[in-house]
Amino acid sequence: MATAVFQVDAFAERPFEGNPAGVCLLEGPAEAAWMQKVAAEMNLAETAFPLAEGDGFRLRWFTPTVEVNLCGHATLAAAHILWEQGVLAPDREARFETLSGRLTARRDGDLVELDFPARPPLAEPPAWAEAVVGALGVKPVHVGLSAEDVIFEAADEAAVRSVAPDFAALRALPARGVIVTGRSADKRFDFVSRFFAPSVGVDEDPVTGSSHTVLVPYWAKKLGKTAFTARQVSARGGVLRLRLAGDRVKIAGRAVTVIRGELLA
Repeated sequence: MATAVFQVDAFAERPFEGNPAGVCLLEGPAEAAWMQKVAAEMNLAETAFPLAEGDGFRLRWFTPTVEVNLCGHATLAAAHILWEQGVLAPDREARFETLSGRLTARRDGDLVELDFPARPPLAEPPAWAEAVVGALGVKPVHVGLSAEDVIFEAADEAAVRSVAPDFAALRALPARGVIVTGRSADKRFDFVSRFFAPSVGVDEDPVTGSSHTVLVPYWAKKLGKTAFTARQVSARGGVLRLRLAGDRVKIAGRAVTVIRGELLA
């Protein structure tokens, strides 16, 4: 039986921007090994696999090489497809049970707003901070560590854009990835970022929802505010509307479906 599959540009104002994610609408339980093969076939940063369960959906995410604990852009893409395909009514909240607990998404005009756990970085830098500095080749304002990722503040947006990582060195770090951030040179945005995760098969992620669960509490403490507009300055780029709400982070952006198809295997 064919399985419906989609490619969605998440955190995108128009097609071919933001972060492309695969969405595979499961009709029943699937083996992890099969989902991993599908994700490798899709060859996108992440592919999401929602399965109807209880009052919501079981949701898993796979890169081309591994399953991951949390993914923002593929969650946004999955919610967008559930509404677009009529699986969920437009006014219904999308509820997902995941490896990171319950996550939700709701429509806010033409935006999709995700509700994710905040993951503030630790106060102390990792013991191997110098290895991060060497791998990135720019001077840090601050180096910290969150639950999964390194957060590296650079001097300014120009420094963030100039980073040309040593991916082999990043792959050797005991972290999922490295978030590089700095204040924005454009007054429309509070901060900019890039995200590198070669250890999970993604050298540079175009726009990363999960990294902003670290960035929002970090910049909230630094700037003394709780609402932000941010831009991830990868080659494709994308805009995120962000809000810190206690121990949660609200992450909003647009989504555009660019491919619809059927998986025959």
